[in-house]
Amino acid sequence: MPSTDTPLLTSLRSPRVVAARRLAKRNQRTKERRFLVEGPQAVREAVGFGRLPGTSEHAVVEVYVGLEAAERHADIVEAALAEGLPVLTATDEVIADICDTVTPQGIVALCRFIDTPFAEVLAARPKLVAVLAHVRDPGNAGTVLRTADAAGADAVVLTDASVDLYNPKAVRASVGSLFHLPVAVGVPVEEAVGQLRAAGVRVLAADGAGERDLDQELDEGTLGAPGAWVFGNEAWGLPEETRALTDEVVRVPIHGHAESLNLATAAAVCLYASARAQRSPGGCRSNG
Repeated sequence: MPSTDTPLLTSLRSPRVVAARRLAKRNQRTKERRFLVEGPQAVREAVGFGRLPGTSEHAVVEVYVGLEAAERHADIVEAALAEGLPVLTATDEVIADICDTVTPQGIVALCRFIDTPFAEVLAARPKLVAVLAHVRDPGNAGTVLRTADAAGADAVVLTDASVDLYNPKAVRASVGSLFHLPVAVGVPVEEAVGQLRAAGVRVLAADGAGERDLDQELDEGTLGAPGAWVFGNEAWGLPEETRALTDEVVRVPIHGHAESLNLATAAAVCLYASARAQRSPGGCRSNG
């Protein structure tokens, strides 16, 4: 096992353990601007994220790892140590106490907030953005973030009416994608849509009430331009006032007998449709 040169954490009353456990609460995360990342894939991505832009601080504060997990994930431990990060070994009981999951994977990172100001998202002239408006389920939020990453989106925006980006379930569902693309948080939906449109981004509301469907968008070649998709609440979709802010309300066509698609599936269909159109000849990414 790689040497961490730190004592074994064995006590659930250790100040480090107590402080980490408190981050299960949103108000504590917000106060300290820190959150926990569980599991080898997510911790690997956190370590690889490096320094926060414009600072000398690494995104990771420290890593906690069980004795067996330190052997199993020696590459992550070595990468963390190479970055100069503290790596603390801990008993399985301590790891379980810190973690939000029922069956922890033995490795956890304490991280600083890494969200990006919305102004910086706009300044980068994004071509594909996912906007989560009124999305309350953390698992869905994390899954859409992962999907946006896979589709090559340039950014994700969580409005002020959506779930906390750093909710443990959202972080876990993103499987490390949180560290791959800019994510802006706490943006009023009116501001998000208005400023994206002002920046030349065509904003589409994904909603079953849309008069246009995704097939029409694809057939007419309108998805090749810079675009943003606004996704709504899991149960009741997007309110009329939010739909009215966008350029178009577009539904995913249901060709079979299913009543509807869940949020994550609909987001995947829409984002990949835009990604494909943008990379086709004439699309906004086709020349570079």
